[in-house]
Amino acid sequence: METVESPTLKERVEEAIQQIRPSLQADGGDIELIAVSEEGQVSVQLQGACAGCPMSQMTLTHGVEKHLKEVIPEVSEVIAV
Repeated sequence: METVESPTLKERVEEAIQQIRPSLQADGGDIELIAVSEEGQVSVQLQGACAGCPMSQMTLTHGVEKHLKEVIPEVSEVIAV
């Protein structure tokens, strides 16, 4: 019988980021996944218009972090690097 490996936490986070990326790109920004720790801490880098936007912290916590935690319960926090 063939075993099917489940996606890693990092792969699941990358997939979830792909779901929200079009919203960021619509505003001239983007997001790059930098790292995912074993403790569920996700490090991202906001790019383009998002990088210098005064609302970027709100986008990060109320947009990106909220979405990732809803889709992937193992995510503990999202930080910008």
